[in-house]
Amino acid sequence: MKTLYNISIFHLELAFKVLSLFNDKIKRGLEGRKQSLEIVKSKISKEDKVIWMHAASLGEYEQGLPVLEKLKEKYPNHKILVTFFSPSGYENVVKKNKKDILCYLPFDKKTTISEFVKAVHPEIFFTVKYDFWYHLLDELKKQNAKVFVISALFYENQVYFKTQGKWFVKELKKNVDWIFHQTEKSFSLAQKIGLTKGLVSGDTRFDRVKQIKNRDNFVEYISEFKGNNQLVVFGSSWEAEEKIAQMISPKLKDFKIIIAPHDLKRVQHLKQIFPKAILYSEIVKSQNSKTETISQLYDFTTLQIIIIDSIGLLSKLYSYANIAIVGGGFHDKGLHNILEAATFGTPVIFGNQYKKNPEADELIARNGGQSFAQEELAANFVLELTQNSNLLKEMSENAENFVHNQPNSSEIILKKILD
Repeated sequence: MKTLYNISIFHLELAFKVLSLFNDKIKRGLEGRKQSLEIVKSKISKEDKVIWMHAASLGEYEQGLPVLEKLKEKYPNHKILVTFFSPSGYENVVKKNKKDILCYLPFDKKTTISEFVKAVHPEIFFTVKYDFWYHLLDELKKQNAKVFVISALFYENQVYFKTQGKWFVKELKKNVDWIFHQTEKSFSLAQKIGLTKGLVSGDTRFDRVKQIKNRDNFVEYISEFKGNNQLVVFGSSWEAEEKIAQMISPKLKDFKIIIAPHDLKRVQHLKQIFPKAILYSEIVKSQNSKTETISQLYDFTTLQIIIIDSIGLLSKLYSYANIAIVGGGFHDKGLHNILEAATFGTPVIFGNQYKKNPEADELIARNGGQSFAQEELAANFVLELTQNSNLLKEMSENAENFVHNQPNSSEIILKKILD
């Protein structure tokens, strides 16, 4: 099986090389990996003590961050390495994290990964959720690193529960010191295949979004735009969520709408389907170039829709929302973060394709959110919420309580790591 694994890694790298000819994102990831070893060798010496977090992409990085921050507090003199598999993780984080060492994780080839891990020689390593690599874990234990998995999520159709995955389970048992599970179900499944060194610590994303609520969430001009009206925020929207916006906007005369697309390439399309909407950047630019106040420049009483064409505002925008429609749930690309909205006591509406998001089921069970198979049904429910203040208030309270009654997962994890 190890031979087959090595062949699969060879084909994975080959596929990246081929696809990089047609896909710029894959090309950037491939080129970035060529620099990884040089980066760690230039920034980490043999005398350094290192904590290493691996996150497949941006979502996993956000999930691991509360634990990483607590480890930084405990070990202020350790160097911090964060590796990524996906450009969407690396490229977003490298823009704002200038303190830590950031790079791509090399492909999991024995010689390549051995040289990389020896250059890092971490004291503590943890990976987030389920991004496991055989040679990486094997080499980490050879270097006597403490190895952990945080916010782990096992589910029935993973390879570990199939015949061909049994050998990898043995490696996990041998090389991983402790697994911190998001859910009881994940913990139970792991126990059944012999991964007994673990406990249920909950989802570290709850810790992260609790922090988000307590920070300064001010966004320029949004209060003026919202006024005394209620606000619906479409977060990380795809085509399906934009259809919902089209359905409800003519019927919500007393509501304001903000649309933040998952990809800024959709901004011009949004301008076409919402011709009376204004781009957020236009408001900022016009204010910066004028001496008049924003209320003198814009009559926000007549403006219904703002399209967000800037990165990094969405989690703050949820603090202004009365209702949130979060994208990604009407197809198999993956539901975006619903907790960032729920933490502010905002009812969350989304599609029903979210099998890897157990928090979605829990939020629905607590009546702090709802999912729908069709855009029309979701639109009708949003309209119902706008007309039923009692239901809106109830769901708002439920959403906030759902988040803030969760255990402090990162504290549980830190305590065990330090044992």
